[in-house]
Amino acid sequence: GKKLEDLCPSSHNLDVPVVVKTEYQVLDANEDTGEVTLLQENGDTKEDLNLPTVTKIGEPTEDDKKTADEILKALADGTKTVSCIVQAACGEEKIIACKLSDN
Repeated sequence: GKKLEDLCPSSHNLDVPVVVKTEYQVLDANEDTGEVTLLQENGDTKEDLNLPTVTKIGEPTEDDKKTADEILKALADGTKTVSCIVQAACGEEKIIACKLSDN
């Protein structure tokens, strides 16, 4: 994405978004619908996210396509544990990266 910078006098107040990154294990990903099932640390499943190629606004980036392909291929292969990094800010969540580890 684009990196934006803004200069502001020190006497002004600025609102800054709270950005949180969380890692989840990927249980399943549906290539047709884009739905992803994730495993949370407490053992519950999280099913409200889509592959990065499914966007509400704009077009998916090359990185989005690469991450989605990596997740789908790794799940189809089945030899490694697939985890994804989810970034949350301003009430929105998105898968931004994929990590593979040996079972």
